[in-house]
Amino acid sequence: MAFFWPCVLLLWLVAVGLAAADMKLDCGPGYITLVWTDSRSQADPSLFRLGSCFPTSFTPRDVVFKVELDDCNFRRLVSGNELNYTNDLLYASFPDSYVLPFTLPVVCSYQRPKNWYPMRYDPVFSTYGVEELVFHINLMNDDFSGPAESTAFPLGSMIPIMASVEQVTHQPLLVLLEECVATTTPDLQVAADMYTIITNKGCLVDSESSRSKFEERQNVSELRLLLQAFRFGLSQEVYIHCTMAAWDPNGLDNTKKACHYVKDHGWELLDNPMYSSLCDCCNSTCKARKARSPGAGNGLVQKAVIGPLTIIDLAS
Repeated sequence: MAFFWPCVLLLWLVAVGLAAADMKLDCGPGYITLVWTDSRSQADPSLFRLGSCFPTSFTPRDVVFKVELDDCNFRRLVSGNELNYTNDLLYASFPDSYVLPFTLPVVCSYQRPKNWYPMRYDPVFSTYGVEELVFHINLMNDDFSGPAESTAFPLGSMIPIMASVEQVTHQPLLVLLEECVATTTPDLQVAADMYTIITNKGCLVDSESSRSKFEERQNVSELRLLLQAFRFGLSQEVYIHCTMAAWDPNGLDNTKKACHYVKDHGWELLDNPMYSSLCDCCNSTCKARKARSPGAGNGLVQKAVIGPLTIIDLAS
């Protein structure tokens, strides 16, 4: 079954100068055939991509993709009794071209196979459309509506921190915090002591002994952390060093996750508690189930530092 949104598609085509174009999709068992037809030949057919795949063939009028669902970085998602494969048809225009760059969704839906369960896997990214990322991490006010008005926090109070990623790309990326430690120096390399907050590829270990937690996401490109002010570096300048990552929302595994500890419950996966088994390794070592392809993480990871902030003991 192929999904289309005819009115939305028509508006897209008009907006990018391709009102005479049409897209047809045939979802087969394990493969798809997509045909893009432009009767006025306004677009350069060599500039089309389906995910990471080049066209199988093209003419001045037609662009054809005949690909298997295991190729082209298709994303797989189970919804009820349906197994959906999603991707994007991309057009990368030249700067002075009459036809603007655009992205259109491609979705094939199948009946969920009996006894099929989602597998943990490592997504593989091409460099197309994901290299221009801008990461941010900031101290926020209590409701995350703006930056913090003060960098001094009473011992035991909550420190709101928000990590986010801006992207000039078609693909929505999930922002994660892989590692975070606190030190009393802006240079992590010369720090004599440190306090571990997040480790083991996304495990908020501080939450095991505090009220620290991840807040429910408002969108995939933001991650909100409520960190309980700790005794480490009390009354000194404290810096929080983090490793941030942007990843495929459908590609969570035990090395790409956001896990926090819930009292009387255990480790919980922020983005889908049903799959909290991804957090089981938080008390041991979290390792990928298979080796990543060379260069798969290029441009997706960024180190950042917050501070200085000060934690004060109002009782002293």
